[in-house]
Amino acid sequence: MRSADDFDKQQGMEKMKALTDDERWQIALAKDRRFDGAFVTGVHSTGIYCRPSCPARAPMRKNVRFYADWQAAEAAGLRACKRCSPKTQSAEEACVLAAIAAIRTEGAKTLDELADLTGYSPTHFQRLFKRTVGLSPSAFARALREERVRDALSRGDGVAHALYEAGYSAPSRFYADVEGKLGMAAKDIKEGAAGARIHWDVIDTSLGTMLVAATEKGVCCLSFNEGEKELAARFPKAELVKASPEFRALFEEVTAIVEDPTLDSAHIPLDVKGTAFQQRCWEALRKIPPGETRSYGEQAAMLGNPKASRAVGSANGANNIAVLIPCHRVVPASGGVGGYAYGPEIKAELLKREGADDQSDEPELF
Repeated sequence: MRSADDFDKQQGMEKMKALTDDERWQIALAKDRRFDGAFVTGVHSTGIYCRPSCPARAPMRKNVRFYADWQAAEAAGLRACKRCSPKTQSAEEACVLAAIAAIRTEGAKTLDELADLTGYSPTHFQRLFKRTVGLSPSAFARALREERVRDALSRGDGVAHALYEAGYSAPSRFYADVEGKLGMAAKDIKEGAAGARIHWDVIDTSLGTMLVAATEKGVCCLSFNEGEKELAARFPKAELVKASPEFRALFEEVTAIVEDPTLDSAHIPLDVKGTAFQQRCWEALRKIPPGETRSYGEQAAMLGNPKASRAVGSANGANNIAVLIPCHRVVPASGGVGGYAYGPEIKAELLKREGADDQSDEPELF
């Protein structure tokens, strides 16, 4: 029987082979714990090596080399970082990987069952899993089931079939799991916006004319310098009506946030539809605080798929709800504001209003 260290080493080698150095660099910048054990980061200007998630300041890229494991780094003359202890906890990381594999292949398991599988107490394992993955075991299992439902619906599977195949015992369990999340109604994902009534208006703002539209569920479109024609192209199956008075208060709130994008927009209800990957990208965008930016590679690493920077760019480009889903906070790693559906001037102004630093002027460290 393989030891936990053997399991961890094999998993790390497999992940290491699948990544390029550019992808490893983006993972290190994102400090993504999920890739601890997949490789170590060697900083040759300081003579140390670290975990990908090390909280220390980022070194200059030219001083960094990547190694499959700590043994390879030490063979190159580097010593372990005392802050992130890259030589320790490999057994714990292997146990988390084993638990994830069990959840994926066997479906939802109780915390006690997962703890028995790994040899830790339920309380310790819960802490360990959440620290490593960012979710509790039960939340991870729910997210996995939701992802499988969305993927099945995107392929054209029937709603009932998709729900049961993903492991839900009843449709009500799916709707309870996804309550309050972005665009999660299974029937809507399956059928698109057919039959929906969309209330819309064009509002003058300091950034130019703004098209804002909403269903009874929430805002479904926010764009600049567009009108009814463009809205109809986005939602060809929907009924479009000029906004009634009951939508005025919502649209006024949206306008206030556009004028001052540092305001909290989490309470604004949204009604968006997209593929499973697009949904995950848009959720990640909403987690970027005002005044901060991410590169496309960093956003892809946040999603656990550092190879997907181009796909992330495409998903961001498919976003129908500017500002509230802040795709303007993603900028090129090389500097500058990059492209934007409504022009780089509007993107630059939004970032300026949020107080985002000019990424091209960041000092290099170490």
